[in-house]
Amino acid sequence: MKRHNITPGFVEDALASLRERGLDTVPFMAAAGLPEKVIEPVTNVQYGRLWWLIAEAIEDEFFGLAARPMRPGSFDLLCYAVLHSGTLERALRRALLFLNVVLDDPRGELHIRDGMAHVVLADQGLPRPAFAYRAYWLILMGVACWLIGRRIPLRHLDFACPAPVHRKDYRKFFGAPVLFDRPSTRLVFDSSYLALPVIRSDTALESFLREAPANILIRYRHDHDTSSRVRARLAAMPASTWPSFEAMAKALRMSEATLRRRLRADGLSFGAIKDELRSVRAQRLLQEKSSSVAEVAAELGYSEPSAFYRAFHKWVGQSPGDFRKGL
Repeated sequence: MKRHNITPGFVEDALASLRERGLDTVPFMAAAGLPEKVIEPVTNVQYGRLWWLIAEAIEDEFFGLAARPMRPGSFDLLCYAVLHSGTLERALRRALLFLNVVLDDPRGELHIRDGMAHVVLADQGLPRPAFAYRAYWLILMGVACWLIGRRIPLRHLDFACPAPVHRKDYRKFFGAPVLFDRPSTRLVFDSSYLALPVIRSDTALESFLREAPANILIRYRHDHDTSSRVRARLAAMPASTWPSFEAMAKALRMSEATLRRRLRADGLSFGAIKDELRSVRAQRLLQEKSSSVAEVAAELGYSEPSAFYRAFHKWVGQSPGDFRKGL
């Protein structure tokens, strides 16, 4: 999907990495389908193309803004490293570890407190330009949102550096309050999202990588696609009464083949969506502690508690009992 959501200031930030190396920016702009001088917002596809052209030229997917270059191919490896993490929390921790090794500095850590997830970046030296942190958040959160198949609303972002000239663009782009000259650089969102399961497959990743980085330059959303419609219908009813795939297709007024094809295009399946919803409900019910594990299993539509135990371990990496003990 093309959106004219990248402002001229962000284009200039990207081109700075070329100018610092004495490279002519005109050929890069032309190859990305952009005019020599940008005065209006460009599409995410154009900017994504420019990003990769620059990465190939300077051999750094991070615009030369970290302690060490992020060599071309690193983004792909990052995605493969987190694909089978199970939950968003494990995926974020793996992603941060990967980026810490690759970039060396800035270094990121995930902290959870008071119901909020804080991704904090630290620099050994002076703070970097705001554009460096923006690039970091784009990579990290773009992959995170794709992994769970939904947008993660941000609460606020702090930047430890001075405000750039186009500071208003930052709030508009991230859709959350952005403050500069703060004690640390951090991104904050509701920690409940950390428990969501990773729902993507190897096949879906291949499609995702073909479209990157253009697809991480838009605020990820699944508002009108088929998977959202399926998810919304299932979420509105008890798991024990969920319809069959055939009945769902009929309710959406499409053939089974069409529904299967459209879900596959979203990188999902009917079973994956049900698993996602069951996982979220299971963790909420276990946290409430008002029902036994067997009762939770029954409420989620499992005729045998043993089947629920196996499914929960697959989602979370531990048994329902151990999960409840750790609360």
